[in-house]
Parts: sequence; C-alpha cells; structure tokens
Amino acid sequence: MNSALVDRPLRSDLQLIFDWIAPHSSVLDLGCADGALLAALIQSKNCQGYGLEIDTERVLAAMQRGINVIQADLEAGLQHFNNDSFDVIVLSQTIQSMQNTEHILREMKRVAREAIVTFPNFGYWRNRLQICFGGHMPVSERMPYQWYNTPNIHWCTLKDFEKLCADNHIMINERAVMSGNRRITVWPNLLGSLAFYRIG
Repeated sequence: MNSALVDRPLRSDLQLIFDWIAPHSSVLDLGCADGALLAALIQSKNCQGYGLEIDTERVLAAMQRGINVIQADLEAGLQHFNNDSFDVIVLSQTIQSMQNTEHILREMKRVAREAIVTFPNFGYWRNRLQICFGGHMPVSERMPYQWYNTPNIHWCTLKDFEKLCADNHIMINERAVMSGNRRITVWPNLLGSLAFYRIG
C-alpha cells in the first residue's frame, strides 16, 4: 500500500467514522470514493475491508491506495454479500442520493452487524434561511449543488431519519452531529450541518 497516500489526515467527517470503528473489524464502505477511510482503517487499526464505488476515477484512486474495491451501483443492492459478512458497513453522505432508501438500509442491516450512516442535514439553520429568506433551494459546503444538477433526491433532517429507522425497526445506537469541524450537542437538528448515526 502506498504510505504516502495513506498518511494524509482524514477529513473531519471521515475521522469521526474512523473513531467509531473498532480495531480488527471487517468493514464494507459503500460509495468509498478514493478509499481514504479504508486505507486509514487498514493501516492504523488492522481492519480488513472492501469498498464499493461506481465512479471509475474513484475506483482507480482507491486501487492505487491498495484498497479492494468493487465497481458497482448501490441501487442494485448488496445481493452478492451473505448475511453478517461484515462487522461494520459504512454509507457516508450517499443515502440522500439513493432511489430506494428503505431497501438499502435493510440490506445494510442484513450484511453487517452495525452500520454507520452519514448525511447532510436539510434542517440546518443556513438551509432554512436560504429557503425562507432567499427563496431558493439551499447551496452550502455540505450541499454544493444547484437544484437542477444535484445528485441528492431525498433531503432529510435528523428527525426524518430517526422516524425512518423507527418505522423499519432499526435501532439507533449512537448519534453525532457536526458543523464544519465542530461537534454540535445543542439543538443538533438546527445547528448541525452533517449527521452521523450508528445503527444496528
């Protein structure tokens, strides 16, 4: 594995996910991008893992890091993986772009003992202000697209996601919320721009 590529610091959101994953875990990273998270887990925590990614350039970047990556469309599901194949499955800032959100959550629950899901919080105060006073769909660091070219099709807030989990009998083990590089503990649905959930 190319250590020069691994040793770069993780983004703050990936660092939080990294901190939640125990050493020696088997990990499946859905939408793994360039494989930075998996590379750090393998190098620093002796984890084993695979990445799924649809974008060819990102697949090649992950392979250059030495990551086992499969080029696949998550919409097709995880039918190639057996029940309880992994300790942890990660879906980072991708769930809002999925056509069938409930299906992918059920599949994640089937394939791994625990899942980590992150998504931009549509209830973040800056987003609310842009809609209320700007009269347009929000554009921000966590949601950098215009309404007409965004890959995001399901906007949700913390409360929306928690209701989705309850409706599908999915237990929430832990929640964290960030704004920029800061953890948010007060009024998270209003002040947090990015949500993190450990579910099982």
